[in-house]
Amino acid sequence: MDEVLSQNEIDALLSAITSGEMDAEELKKEEDEKRIRVYDFKRALRFSKDQIRSISRLHENYARLLTTFFATQLRTYVNINVTSVDQVPYEEFIRSVPKPTVLNIYSLEPLDGNLIMEINPNVAFALLERLLGGKGSTGSKTSSLTEIEKILLTQLFEKAEVSLKEAWSSVADIEPILEEFEENPQFMQIVAPTETVVVVSLTAMIGEVSGMINICIPHIILEPIIPKLSASYWMQTNKNKDEKSLQRMSKYLQNTNVEVKTVLGEASINIDEFLKFSVGDVIALDQAIDAPLKMAVNDEFKFLVQPGKYRHKMSVQVLEELNGVMENDE
Repeated sequence: MDEVLSQNEIDALLSAITSGEMDAEELKKEEDEKRIRVYDFKRALRFSKDQIRSISRLHENYARLLTTFFATQLRTYVNINVTSVDQVPYEEFIRSVPKPTVLNIYSLEPLDGNLIMEINPNVAFALLERLLGGKGSTGSKTSSLTEIEKILLTQLFEKAEVSLKEAWSSVADIEPILEEFEENPQFMQIVAPTETVVVVSLTAMIGEVSGMINICIPHIILEPIIPKLSASYWMQTNKNKDEKSLQRMSKYLQNTNVEVKTVLGEASINIDEFLKFSVGDVIALDQAIDAPLKMAVNDEFKFLVQPGKYRHKMSVQVLEELNGVMENDE
């Protein structure tokens, strides 16, 4: 995007070519020549755009699950959304973390390494106030967390492990465990400073307070599941989910009760004839005595049947399955 020219630069370039100050042929020659681009090995990109999109989709699901979890626990309005997904050196992530803050370190067995969840103090203290019965409108405070506050937040995020496990279930069967709770990011040296990490930034709204939740995922965690972060894998996974959903739905439908009735015949009369009915009158139906009857399932004709008796009960025997809907006057 830094190579895109503004409209003023385009106008100046065209003006220079028109006036002869610049030669279009020389510009074309320079364009064809091999250019050298400076590459920063400290910011090596280890994940493709396709893999980053997959990580984003995974955590969009996690954001929805976390929203539901917090709303249930805190009994207040909660909205969490994915803002961005970037890959940066670990030292850059640590420098961007404010002090003090709330840092949760999770292990994700059987995957190696640890995941860091950094909760902005605004969000952390809003969570605490709601847990303690307040309105959740308090902003961050300058003092450190008390031991009781640490225990309350630890218990809350331990319960939230289920949401993380469910969100990751599409790519790995993990068992998240909250290993440590920290406030100073300088003590969080879980990987080398130059190691590439993926940082998923979430915007959280807790009651009237908003803030950021950042999830730092080292490359060592994602390395075993990189093949599952491709678009083809997600498409195949979604296809398998659709097939399983169809099978489950079919199983439930087989136990659904439906109304089945057989129409013996029909007749049309006018109101005058209806008012003059008396005992012993005979109504002639439009159904021939040797013709099959129509059986309806939930008021839709599905079969042709013939009447009879089975175990001393009035019954019908299916003769033929109807294709399409039969009209009543057929």
